[in-house]
Amino acid sequence: MDARVTTSAPARMRARHISSDVDCDAFIEEIYDQYGPLLVRYATRLLDGDWHRAEDMIQEAATRAWKHARFLGARREHVRPWLYTVVKNLVIDHHRARRCRPLEQAPAQELDAVWDGLETTLTSHVILEALKELNEQQRAVIHLMYYMECSVAQAAEYLGIPPGTVKSRAFYAIRALRTTLAERGVVGQ
Repeated sequence: MDARVTTSAPARMRARHISSDVDCDAFIEEIYDQYGPLLVRYATRLLDGDWHRAEDMIQEAATRAWKHARFLGARREHVRPWLYTVVKNLVIDHHRARRCRPLEQAPAQELDAVWDGLETTLTSHVILEALKELNEQQRAVIHLMYYMECSVAQAAEYLGIPPGTVKSRAFYAIRALRTTLAERGVVGQ
């Protein structure tokens, strides 16, 4: 028997034993905590703003990281580049799959969805016009709390004002917006 083969086998077994001590679930939680928001932004950018699809890509990347947790856990410095590469490859596969699939004719039920999309677009346009009638402070609070999904504390920190002021501005902004939309016939009084 070759001496190289016999000496390398125990080394491989020892490497497996060392890396088997990694708690896979804790490892994945650590990945989500440390890299989750960064990966979602990265994938969203690669997917032209499709945030929901980006989250799907991150879940798939986390599943693959879970499968390789014993290997990656022993090599912590390689986790971030590995995750970014996996996400990039998943996005590339997604784009290739969309390009290869033939277009299908839409069923009649989906035509209603198109009409709903048009109605939603028109409503959004009316809301954006109504937002222009609010003062700058009210628009800033609505933008932070409802579009950026910031908490009251985050909006207060960003604006440099107390949380109570943020709540007050949000209350009066929503009330003014509701009045403006009622005048335009979008919502009832």
